[in-house]
Amino acid sequence: MKNHYFIGCAFILALLNIGCKNASKTENLLQEEKSQKPNIVFIYVDDMGYGDLGCYGQKTLKTPNIDKLAADGMIFTQHYAGSTVCGPSRASLLTGKHTGHSSVRGNSPEGQLLEDSEVTISEMLNKKGYKSAVIGKWGVGNDPKPNDPARNGFEHAYGYVNMWHAHNFYPEFLYRDGVKEALKGNVTDWSYKYDKDLKEGAGIAKVKETYAIDKLEEDAMKFMEDNAKNPFFMYYCLNMPHANNEAGYFTGDGMEVPSYGEFANKSWPNPEKGFASAIKIIDNSVAKIEAKLKQLGIADNTIIVFVSDNGPHNEGGHSEAFFDSNGIYRGSKRDLYEGGIRVPLIVKWPAKIKAGSVANNPVATWDFLPTFADIAKAKTPANIDGISFLPTLLGNEKQQKMHEYFYWAFYELGGKQAVRVGDWKLLRLNVKGDATKVVEELYNIKEDPSEKNNVIKQHPDKVKELSKLMKSAHVEHPLISLFSNDGNTETRFK
Repeated sequence: MKNHYFIGCAFILALLNIGCKNASKTENLLQEEKSQKPNIVFIYVDDMGYGDLGCYGQKTLKTPNIDKLAADGMIFTQHYAGSTVCGPSRASLLTGKHTGHSSVRGNSPEGQLLEDSEVTISEMLNKKGYKSAVIGKWGVGNDPKPNDPARNGFEHAYGYVNMWHAHNFYPEFLYRDGVKEALKGNVTDWSYKYDKDLKEGAGIAKVKETYAIDKLEEDAMKFMEDNAKNPFFMYYCLNMPHANNEAGYFTGDGMEVPSYGEFANKSWPNPEKGFASAIKIIDNSVAKIEAKLKQLGIADNTIIVFVSDNGPHNEGGHSEAFFDSNGIYRGSKRDLYEGGIRVPLIVKWPAKIKAGSVANNPVATWDFLPTFADIAKAKTPANIDGISFLPTLLGNEKQQKMHEYFYWAFYELGGKQAVRVGDWKLLRLNVKGDATKVVEELYNIKEDPSEKNNVIKQHPDKVKELSKLMKSAHVEHPLISLFSNDGNTETRFK
């Protein structure tokens, strides 16, 4: 009996051992699969124009670290922002939708927020084992609550939640995971006659001790350190070179920086010294991120994306013309001409993207979500407008699917629409209210990239074709109409 007992025990132990080995093997495979997924560092800058970087033709300002990023990766010549202002552009990025049917169409009015039913990039990547963080400016919709990033899948959030708070580079506080955290020494000057509905955290500091950008950088470094052993998505949203619009309005200079540094003795207006300093700070921040990734030994398995949310601004005393921020393109922030929506995009992915490569095919902000889905082998959400451009990144241009059209709607300044099909682009201006005031313009942006020659009278069939697509692309928002003057869609600062 004892022999039978010991034989039985040995058999059970052997089975348990095999089971443990198989479980261990499965766990190892899962860990290996996790470790093979690339990290994604998404650097989203605020109001940077196509012409603000050396690698895009900037002559006066130097951006050696961003230029190196481009030299090590791929630069896009036809990347389009989701919108021409920040809120809807960020919503477009996170949800993969253009402004024809996205949940956030503008910075005003209140009530526009991401819907619970929408799947964001962070929610999608979380399901594939990624740790996700948003560091910097959230600014999606009006008026997001402190927990809005968490509501949309970000496990960690540090910085500004509402976009007006992000105007202030010396705020009294930032939000850490939905909880207000004081910044040492900063004191708001309440002597100015701010609007009665001034958003929390906005304003002008009279005592400036802690520069918010420094705190954002610190948090980004810590997040990468804490997550070096698992895949992560770091959505790093610098609120630069955006101006402090309140400071610009009341003092004439909204370009808030700790010092003018090497630009102090230039014969430039102070806001332009501040703008130049902001570009340098951004460039240095890119260098710090790359150095940290290298130090942690994860640089080779990390995708770095550098992109702007919309075209260059004319705010805070700065003029986009001073440094030729839009390059050859017409227009700036709040325009649907190329200067307002064609922005820098650089992607570096060691061993995957050929160094020094250039992508000339048009892509848009709403393409990032399906692209990241392909990279992470995640399920792409239904009912989006984006198309993965992973084939382009990998140099497989023949496999790249192309958009039938690109569409934008902008609710301010009389209401604007634009649609691009191939090399043709149709714009409609003053679409609100009186139909007799509507202006239509047609450009061939391959032959006329600066949009100087309106050829609408010469191509009636093309206008008809693009108008039909424009109409089908647009679904009215439940809160506001693009074609009605009912409801105030304007923001104060232009």
